[in-house]
Amino acid sequence: MTRLLDEQTIRDFRDKGVTVLRGVFSDWVDTLRAGVDANMADPDPTARIYKGEKGGGRFFVDYCNWARISEYRDFIFNSPAARVASELMDSRSVQLFHEHVLVKEAEAGVPTPWHQDAPYYCVDCPGTISLWIPLDEVPRETTLEFVAGSHLWGKSYRPQRFDGSALNENDGLEEIPDINGNRDDYEIVGWAVSPGDAIAFDYRTIHGAPANSSRTSQRRAFSLRLLGDDAKFVRREGIVTSPPFKQVTLENGSPLVAEEFPVLLGA
Repeated sequence: MTRLLDEQTIRDFRDKGVTVLRGVFSDWVDTLRAGVDANMADPDPTARIYKGEKGGGRFFVDYCNWARISEYRDFIFNSPAARVASELMDSRSVQLFHEHVLVKEAEAGVPTPWHQDAPYYCVDCPGTISLWIPLDEVPRETTLEFVAGSHLWGKSYRPQRFDGSALNENDGLEEIPDINGNRDDYEIVGWAVSPGDAIAFDYRTIHGAPANSSRTSQRRAFSLRLLGDDAKFVRREGIVTSPPFKQVTLENGSPLVAEEFPVLLGA
């Protein structure tokens, strides 16, 4: 089968923990927009809506709705997403972890704090990937930013909610460094992106985003979280994960075999 991605793109993902993909999902923008509209009209009870101190638009965050929103299912099972993930992770199989929708309306004065995704999750896997797909034009000044190479630091930092509070106060993990206060100490990368582009990154890569200060433009993004070969379920006593997956009854260390996590590619 013909490769979708060039070698430099794959090398960037593996060396820096992040890369940008231009136009790879252009044919799916309308489908995903329709899905996000349906999602926001009927959010899951666990959805979160944040507001800045000065008011303005909402920062809407929801996840794990693919089973009830047909547009999400269509994209997950029929788009090139699994093939893209397979090439970037060098993985025979690709498995769904979950989807995550993040909408910053105009003047949503809430930044996305610097964080890693991996410490939030109930999985352990050699290959991981998030495909962050913008559904609006996103200029460089409000795009997602990444600390290049941070996926190779061997560090897990304390997860926090998007309002800055800790997800687990006593999880034994260290606080994330002050990236904003020491930007010159890091290789920080980010790209202006258009609908149908994607930013692909490892769950361990540190990333964050500024508030949306635009008076007129919203920033809708659909993020697809995928796993490669040999994914295992992780359960730590007293630790809350996000998403919580309370209905999953797997034991700690078990292969990630459950209807919530369908295999999209490979055995």
